[in-house]
Amino acid sequence: MGRTIIVGDLHACIDELEALLAHVGFSRRDRLVLVGDLVVRGPAPRATLDLLLDVGARAVRGNHEDRLLKMRDGEMPVGTHQRATMNALKRRHWEFIESLPLWLDLEEHGVRVVHAGVVPGLPIDKQRPRTLMYIRAVAPDGEPIEKRTEPVWGRLYEGPPHVVFGHNAQPEPQIHNWATGLDTGCVYGGRLTAMVLREGERPPPLASRRSALVSIPARRAYASS
Repeated sequence: MGRTIIVGDLHACIDELEALLAHVGFSRRDRLVLVGDLVVRGPAPRATLDLLLDVGARAVRGNHEDRLLKMRDGEMPVGTHQRATMNALKRRHWEFIESLPLWLDLEEHGVRVVHAGVVPGLPIDKQRPRTLMYIRAVAPDGEPIEKRTEPVWGRLYEGPPHVVFGHNAQPEPQIHNWATGLDTGCVYGGRLTAMVLREGERPPPLASRRSALVSIPARRAYASS
C-alpha cells in the first residue's frame, strides 16, 4: 500500500482534483478517499465520478448525495443546483452514490472519515444518519446544530479516532485536537484541500497538522456560497 489522500468537498471540480492529484504525485499504489459532496454545484459531475470510479476511490455520503437520492426517488422536489447533475448521471454513477457509507474507518491511520461530523461523546453507531451528513455545531444540551454557529462540534470532540470531515466550508482548514476539516470552498472559488498520510501514519499533532495538508486554488468560483 502507498499513501492515503483524503480530499475535501469536491463538488464536481474535476480540474482542481486533477491538479491536486498531479501535485501530490498520485499513483495507483495510493488510496484516494473523499469526504462526500462529490458533485452538485460544480462543472463536471459525470467526468468527476468517472475519474473516481477509474481509480477505485472510496468516499462517504455527503448531504448533497443524500439530497440527490431523495430527489431521484421523489421524496423532495428537484432543486436548481441538482437538476443539471441528475441529468448528467448514468446508472453506474447512481450505483456508486447509493453505495456510499455514512462513515469510513481507516484503522491504519487512526482516522474516521465522515462528511459533516459527529455529536461529541456519542458512539458512532448511535449517531443519527442526518447528523453525520449535516452537523456543524452542538447545542448546550448536546443536540446537533446544522446552521453556522458556535461552538463547532470539532472543538468539543475528543478521540480517538481522529475525525476527518468536510461540509462546513471555511477559508482555511479547521484544525482541532482530534478533528480536521478539509472543506475550503473550492466550488466557491476557494481551494481544494487534502490530507496526505504515508503508509501507517497518523494525523500529525495540532501544532504540525498543516504539514500533512495540501491545497490547490480553484480556477474560478463555480457557485455562490
